[in-house]
Amino acid sequence: MKADMPATNRSRPSMSAMLRDAAAAAFVAALLAFPLLGFKLNATAQGLHLDMRLSWVPIAAGIVFAGRLLLTLGGQYVAPIIARRVAPDVDAIRRRLPSRSAYMVGIAMAAVAIALPWLPFADRNLIDKATLILIYVMLGWGLNIVVGLAGLLDLGYVAFYAVGAYSYALLSQHFGLSFWICLPLAGLLAGAFGVALGFPVLRLRGDYLAIVTLGFGEIVREVIINWDKVTGGPNGLSGIERPSFFGLPMLPTSMAPPGSTTFADFFGIAFSPNQRIWFLYYLILALALATNLFTQRIRRLPLGRAWEALREDEIACRSLGINPTLVKLSAFAIGASFAGFAGSFFATRQGFISPESFTFIESAIILAIVVLGGMGSQIGIVLAALLLVGLPEWFRELEQFRMLAFGAAMVLIMLWRPQGLLSHREPTLRLSDVPRKLVSESAT
Repeated sequence: MKADMPATNRSRPSMSAMLRDAAAAAFVAALLAFPLLGFKLNATAQGLHLDMRLSWVPIAAGIVFAGRLLLTLGGQYVAPIIARRVAPDVDAIRRRLPSRSAYMVGIAMAAVAIALPWLPFADRNLIDKATLILIYVMLGWGLNIVVGLAGLLDLGYVAFYAVGAYSYALLSQHFGLSFWICLPLAGLLAGAFGVALGFPVLRLRGDYLAIVTLGFGEIVREVIINWDKVTGGPNGLSGIERPSFFGLPMLPTSMAPPGSTTFADFFGIAFSPNQRIWFLYYLILALALATNLFTQRIRRLPLGRAWEALREDEIACRSLGINPTLVKLSAFAIGASFAGFAGSFFATRQGFISPESFTFIESAIILAIVVLGGMGSQIGIVLAALLLVGLPEWFRELEQFRMLAFGAAMVLIMLWRPQGLLSHREPTLRLSDVPRKLVSESAT
C-alpha cells in the first residue's frame, strides 16, 4: 500500500519543518529590515536627524513569516488539488477558445482606454498616470520587435528613446517645426541610429550582443551630457513646444499668439486645463494603438515571419535563403523608430528633457516589461506595464517604499509565471491555412 501512495504525500514536509522554514525566513527578513526599516534619516532645519523605527522590524518579520508559511502550505496542499481538479478544465477551455479571443480581449482593453477620461472616477492624476503607462506600453511594443520577435537582446534601447526626444526638441526650437512634422522626423532619425547600431553587431549573439547594445546606450547618453552646445549638457533643454490640435493651441485666449484661434474658441467651449491633459492622453493612445496595429500586421508578412525564424534558429534561417543581415537591420530600425516616436511625445509632454531621463534603468524597466509580459505577447506587455509602471506610481506617496512595490511585483511575476504573464503566442502561420493541394504535393 505504501508503494502505491502518491509521491507528493511521501515527500510532504511536516508542520514543524514548515514552521522552522518560515521562522528562518523571518529571521533573515529581520536582519535585513533592521538597517533598512529600523532607522530613517530626516533633513530638518537644524541638519540631518536620525529617527528610530524599531517597531517596523518585527512587523516586517511577521509579514515574511506569515507569507512564507502560506506559500508553503499552498504549495503542499492547495496546488495539488488545483492541479488535479482545475487544470484539466482550464486546458479543455483553452482548447475550445477560438483564435479570435485575444483580439476580443484587446478590443475590450482599447475600449476601456478610450472611455477612461469620461469615467466618473477619472481625475487629472489618473489621466497623467495612464499617459505615463501608455508611453511605456509603446516602448515595450517597440522593443518587443527586437527582443520578442527577432530574438536580439537589446540593453541600450533607451538610446533611441533619447534620440527621438532630443531630435524633436532641437528641430522644434531651432527650425520652428510643429509637432506633427517633428514626430515622423524624430522616428526616422531614431531608425537611422538603429541601423547604425545594427551594422557593428551583425555577427554577435546572446550576451555579446547585450554588452554592445549596453555600451551603445551609454555612448549616446555621454554624448548628450558632453555636447552641451547642442544638447544643453546636464542642464537639458527647456521650453519645448507643446503640440496643437491641428493648429489650434490648447491655451487660454489671453496666452494665445496674436491672431490665432484657440481650441476652446474654435469649438465654442470654456477653456479648462484638463483639455490639454486629455489631448495628450488621446495622442499617446493613438500612437500606441498604431504601433500595435503595425506590429500585428507585419507579423503576418514575410518580414515578420523572417524575424521569428531568426529568433528560433539563425542557421536554419540562412538555409532557407533568408538574409539575416537585412532581417536584423530591419528589426533594429523599426523598433528604434517606435522608440523615437515615444521619445518625441515624452519631450512635448514634459516640456523639458535632460540626460537623467535616459539612464540604463529605463532600458532595464522596458526590457523587464517585455520579458515579464511574455516575449512576443502584445497584451502581456500591457499587463506588465500596468504592474511595473503603474504600481510604483500609485505607491509614490510611500517615498522610498514604492520601489519595494516594484521589486515585489517583479519577484511575484517570476514566481507565478516564469515564462511571462502571457507566454502563449498564437502562430502567425498554421498548416490549416495552407491549401491542401500544396500540403499533399510537399508530402509526396
